[in-house]
Amino acid sequence: MNIQRFTGATSREALAKARMAFGDGTLILSNRQTALGVEVMATTEDSVGALEPRARPAAPQERAAPPVVSEKVAPGRALPASHQQVQQDTAQLAMSTLSFQDYVRERMLRRRQTETPVAIEEVGLRAQTPAPAPAPAPRPRMQINVPPAPAAAAPAASASPAQAVGARSIADELQSMRDLIEERFNTFAWLGQARQNPIQANLMLKLLRAGYSPALSRAILERMPETMAAPEAMQWMMEAIRRNIHTADHELPIYQEGGIYALVGATGVGKTTTAAKLAGLCAEVHGPASVGLITLDTQRVGAHAQLREHARGLGLVAHLAHDRAALQDLLGLFAAKKMVLIDTTGLAPRDPRKNDALDVLDLPDVRRLLVLNAGAHGDTLDDVVAAFKSVEAQPTVLSKIDEAVKLGPALDVAIRHQLVLRGVTNGQKVPHDWDAADATELVRSSMRVSGKSAFDPKTTDLGFLFLAPESHGSLATPATA
Repeated sequence: MNIQRFTGATSREALAKARMAFGDGTLILSNRQTALGVEVMATTEDSVGALEPRARPAAPQERAAPPVVSEKVAPGRALPASHQQVQQDTAQLAMSTLSFQDYVRERMLRRRQTETPVAIEEVGLRAQTPAPAPAPAPRPRMQINVPPAPAAAAPAASASPAQAVGARSIADELQSMRDLIEERFNTFAWLGQARQNPIQANLMLKLLRAGYSPALSRAILERMPETMAAPEAMQWMMEAIRRNIHTADHELPIYQEGGIYALVGATGVGKTTTAAKLAGLCAEVHGPASVGLITLDTQRVGAHAQLREHARGLGLVAHLAHDRAALQDLLGLFAAKKMVLIDTTGLAPRDPRKNDALDVLDLPDVRRLLVLNAGAHGDTLDDVVAAFKSVEAQPTVLSKIDEAVKLGPALDVAIRHQLVLRGVTNGQKVPHDWDAADATELVRSSMRVSGKSAFDPKTTDLGFLFLAPESHGSLATPATA
């Protein structure tokens, strides 16, 4: 089924593009308002007509109303033969959206038979109530039924709890059916465009191989102009990613700006080494007396000794705070220092001690500096950010850049969570293996994926990796002429 998406500044412009592509037999499936204008999904009448003969035959009157269920089915009793064709109906899902609606409707009623037989019997009796025979009508469009208004809700007030549960179940099932159909249309449209635009398909594959998520990759490529050649499209895509990575280019480096920073993150991401690098850089600029080093890590063996050795090499002293009161005392002593760095205990995102450890840092003027391992899996990074992020524009350091095979997952997480990258670490040397966060260089490095990997998708996998569109906030894209 050839479904395509057309975007225009107005509905008239989008419809004109659809008719230009499909001619007089254009069939509009949906339209919606987007940030870029009006988006129309269209196909041809021939494509839909080719699917109708394979759909389950049904009379017009039967299609206009849900199937009648008149008998009470006990939980242990076998279902009628008409409802035992789930596998056959599943095979018909690829035929047409209309047959898919019939399948979901029957499945919904069968579920109600099993869970609330009394309510279903009453629904069946109401469905059998004689009504004036209307003229044959086309298939109704899918709608979500809502409860009646309070003024006309007298019968509903006396409805049984089983009926109320059944009504909510129907609404949930219909909403799920609507979401599935919209996702299916989007899938057809995307795959159709990918076949017609091989440049876009190749760029999608390149992004996936670089470690970017399918959802973000599609959100970027959907905004790419269709008339670009391959080199221009590649540059446009990289520029779009760069524009969505937030860095502090307009601010002083963190070690020159100063302040009180508590380095937080999961275990083993390099918080202690990062703290030592920042302390050393600040000491080089403002002198050793301008830096205060504190560690709260009393769990890991040798944590204090590691920071103390780093501090000794820089001409500094590292102090240990066992609790919140000791931390407050040390912060009072360091009030005149340019920068105070607090090394914290590394904990797993779902560790029950995490909240207690973070509560210790809930003090005035203490800002959390999130440290992320650039070589970690994307799902792991998502989990860490959700657990340790404290503000909307969370200051973040990407550590172990030199160990990361793919930078795509880390940049993807930074874009989706609106993190502000304040620096990157690329080695173990203190304090020199530290760089400012350069969005252009990070994007360029993320695209230098060489060699073959068992985890890299193939061109034929794009359809299976396709995801429904998600909200990405105000995603910035390069300006086009």
